[in-house]
Amino acid sequence: MATTVRLGDRELNRIGLGTNRLRRSEENVSLVRAAVLAGVQLVDTAYTYTGGESEETIGEAGPADTVVATKGGWNGARPEVLRAEIEESLRRLRSDAIDLYYLHRPDPETPLEESLAAIDEYRRSGKIRHVGVSNVGVEQIERARQVVPVAAVQNHYNLAERQHEDVVDYCEREGILFVPYFPLRGDGPRAVAAIAERHGATRAQIALAWLLLRSATILPIPGTLSLEHARENVAALEIVLTDDEFAALT
Repeated sequence: MATTVRLGDRELNRIGLGTNRLRRSEENVSLVRAAVLAGVQLVDTAYTYTGGESEETIGEAGPADTVVATKGGWNGARPEVLRAEIEESLRRLRSDAIDLYYLHRPDPETPLEESLAAIDEYRRSGKIRHVGVSNVGVEQIERARQVVPVAAVQNHYNLAERQHEDVVDYCEREGILFVPYFPLRGDGPRAVAAIAERHGATRAQIALAWLLLRSATILPIPGTLSLEHARENVAALEIVLTDDEFAALT
């Protein structure tokens, strides 16, 4: 099982850090820096997370040699809204360019193509390096790819939530990074506990190990405010499930 995946010319460890609960504090600035030292190479945030404090904390932490991903368009994705949110995210992150920028979700009031065209303006100017889409189906991804190169897709997916199986398969087939959010939510099958005991691992580590084996382009972003948990999550890269274990979980 590969423990890294490519995003453009970057090779990334396949466990990231979700920051939807990250508030601005010295403790959390230190947490982000320490998580990077522990092996996290993708830190995920969004314009709306904790009223902007998540982006501000990451900006203050200034994680070196790390891909920082953020999102915009949760509360509407008209071009003028996205442009304003991108500018604000750049300011909060203290950066001249955003490594990976997602359309947070399609806006039913705005054609997907118009939203992505606004984001693509920033990609063409160099202020966004890679573009992603979130909370989408295969048909929407294909429409998006007619407007802009899609480097990543972020959907809700884990052992218990399997609605987007077709999206996972599509991304692997097309070489697109699939970033499951809430990768540890839900209990999953009963087999998790026995497999965790067999590996001397936690249930969360087994859930992550299953995701890593499910598709070679998956990079989960478990959220945590604990450095101990962040290290535990990264350690899931070392767990190799057997074919029988993978089948039992699947």
